[in-house]
Amino acid sequence: MESFAYEPGTRVRASYKTGEYIGEVVEQTSNAKAAVKILAVVKHPTQGDLHTNMDPDVAFFHQRRALAYQEIALIPLNTVRPYSGPVPDYKESLHSALQRQEEELRRMIRWAERCLHELELLKGEYN
Repeated sequence: MESFAYEPGTRVRASYKTGEYIGEVVEQTSNAKAAVKILAVVKHPTQGDLHTNMDPDVAFFHQRRALAYQEIALIPLNTVRPYSGPVPDYKESLHSALQRQEEELRRMIRWAERCLHELELLKGEYN
């Protein structure tokens, strides 16, 4: 796999843990990682225990905050891509990402409720 060198100041879109961000490379620290200054949030990090996905009854349910404005994170290069679009305001992007995740979870709740309803109907047929 060919590695790509990022110059300081290069705008990028990068994934960090379960969040996704627009940022600026501060330094490529190795062939595997780059220090990225966070400028906007694209996807808010996922909550909960990632090893037991969608299980609310785990021993430790993780609360994950988005990286802060201008926070510098050491990000794996395999999640970093050049970015050339506009950079949204950090606070606006954070609130939008949070709202999108809330809407996605509410949709999952409605899906689960619909599944339970359909299973109840099937249960009646199976008897």
